[in-house]
Amino acid sequence: MSQGPLMPKATAVWLVENTSLAFEQIADFCKLHPLEVKGIADGEVAAGIKGLDPITTGQLTRDEIERAQRAPNYKLKVAVSKVKLPEVKRTTKGPRYTPLSRRQDRPNAILWLIRNHPELKDAQIIRLVGTTKSTIQQIRERTHWNSSQLSPLDPVTLGLCSQIDLDFEVQRAAKDRPAVVQPEAGAKLLPTEVSTAPAAEEAEDEDLNADAVFAKLKGMSRIDEDDED
Repeated sequence: MSQGPLMPKATAVWLVENTSLAFEQIADFCKLHPLEVKGIADGEVAAGIKGLDPITTGQLTRDEIERAQRAPNYKLKVAVSKVKLPEVKRTTKGPRYTPLSRRQDRPNAILWLIRNHPELKDAQIIRLVGTTKSTIQQIRERTHWNSSQLSPLDPVTLGLCSQIDLDFEVQRAAKDRPAVVQPEAGAKLLPTEVSTAPAAEEAEDEDLNADAVFAKLKGMSRIDEDDED
């Protein structure tokens, strides 16, 4: 699918008024419905829209229009610009740019991040909402000029960052955080088999000791009888 003009309806108005192109040709070039182009010709559609000359804007050439007028089945093609613009390289360095309309929400987003993700470092918060380290410090210490009016708001809901960026920074902070050593658990109750086993053995030992005592007493009584005799 070819690219259409920048202002399709305004371009269609100009082509209807200044050329003899078929409605289908204009509709195909401007990415409109043929009935919509017919409505423009009848004055029922795009009333009050000023026509935009596609030749002066570099979107069509005069030769292209004349060729299409001679062949009703010919499809107009957008002129390719000969001027090559340099590619804008994206950079991840520096704070994120925040639109002016949303900058007033940054303190609320910072407060939300501090409360819900205390593991995040200041540099990570700066990358997420495009703030400064001093502002973060003021909000942490409650010395911000508007501290009493701040309320924690999710930066994703405010449109200051995406959920993917937030999850990425939280996962990175979790990896950098040292592992928490679990405290040793207190004494636990022993199983019944273990706790009752020594008691049973002690009972058996007591029985054996009692038998030995009685046997010794019997032996002493016999010695006494022999002495009397």
